[in-house]
Amino acid sequence: MKKPLFMILAAGLFMFSFASCDSREENRQERMEDRADEVGDDLEEAAEETEDEAEEVVQ
Repeated sequence: MKKPLFMILAAGLFMFSFASCDSREENRQERMEDRADEVGDDLEEAAEETEDEAEEVVQ
């Protein structure tokens, strides 16, 4: 009785750990989101620099 119960528990833990892994598609999407965030940050920084330069010219 102990062996079948152990096997069922072991299989359940294996399935849980397997299901929690990200797929390649999920990893690719996360990388794309990270890159998009970086580009957005770069654009925001460039806009702020342009604004600062414009304020210096006006003064």
